[in-house]
Amino acid sequence: MHIRKIIHIDMDAFFAAVEQRDNPALRGRPVAVGHDGPRGVVATASYEARRFGVHSAQSAARAKALCPQLIFIPGRMDVYKAVSRQIRAIFRQYTDLVEPLSIDEAFLDVSHLPCATQAAREIKAKIFQTTRLTASAGVSVNKMLAKIASDYKKPNGLFVIKPKQVEAFVAKLPVEKFFGIGKVTAQKMHRLGIYTGADLRQKSEAELTARFGKAGHAYFGYARGIDERQVEPNRKHLSVGAENTFAADTDDLSFLRRELAQLAHKTWLRAQRMHFSGKTVTLKLKYADFKQITRSQTFEQPFASEADFLHAGENLLLHKTNLSRQKARLLGLTLSNPPAPPLPGRQLWFDF
Repeated sequence: MHIRKIIHIDMDAFFAAVEQRDNPALRGRPVAVGHDGPRGVVATASYEARRFGVHSAQSAARAKALCPQLIFIPGRMDVYKAVSRQIRAIFRQYTDLVEPLSIDEAFLDVSHLPCATQAAREIKAKIFQTTRLTASAGVSVNKMLAKIASDYKKPNGLFVIKPKQVEAFVAKLPVEKFFGIGKVTAQKMHRLGIYTGADLRQKSEAELTARFGKAGHAYFGYARGIDERQVEPNRKHLSVGAENTFAADTDDLSFLRRELAQLAHKTWLRAQRMHFSGKTVTLKLKYADFKQITRSQTFEQPFASEADFLHAGENLLLHKTNLSRQKARLLGLTLSNPPAPPLPGRQLWFDF
């Protein structure tokens, strides 16, 4: 039987690490890359800041409350892209099957090589020699497991899940660690008595799809360590977005606008990482009764700034929805409709 060998490489606190590399005064100090303002959001936090609970997509106000000595640095996307190109050149020394997930993360299919672990070790070393930055690597038989593995020994880690270890590893894995299972889905699983992969494996595929829709098919496979997705070089996508399910249903417009600002920032950052531009903004709103609506607006030219994108999203929220009807439980924002043909020399990569 042919066994795939998949490596997942994830740069450690990439934006913040670049800033600390280039400015010795920042080394060893809590750093956040992002906008420090009333509606600012953290893009990346250094590991020194993460010890205080600071993390990406967090509001600047919350981050500073957790870590008063936090140093905010505005992002330098051109620098990050240049470093990313150096790293991808290293990947292609080992395989042509490279699927970038974002500017700082990628899957590599190295099934043709005799030892995937040795390849991952060499790639990490070359990244450090070339950029003076560390990366964490996960090695396993599929994308799901390789991605989980790369998180196990961060920062600067290397973790391997061998074929004979898959069943036992997945059985003990908390459901929150599985791909596509976020906080809200995990809570729903907990209410059903599902806490680990072993618990998840006790559920039939029919039961999982009945409870979780089409995602249930993937969960059924994941519980068995199965992920058939291939590594797809330069896979193109036609949209990028973000959404959030609230802990409690709400019709508080101020809260919703703050949430929308965070979603716009997260989406815009992902779009920059993916070299993606779009002309259409789509607002997704799910009400307390689970009825879902989407509202879109298309413009003649791609959005030129995050502020323009947010303004368009706010317009849809304020004028194209009816929050007097009932409270909202989920809000989402998507950028789509890239210009055709794509901008010269650019590729569209999916972000996680």
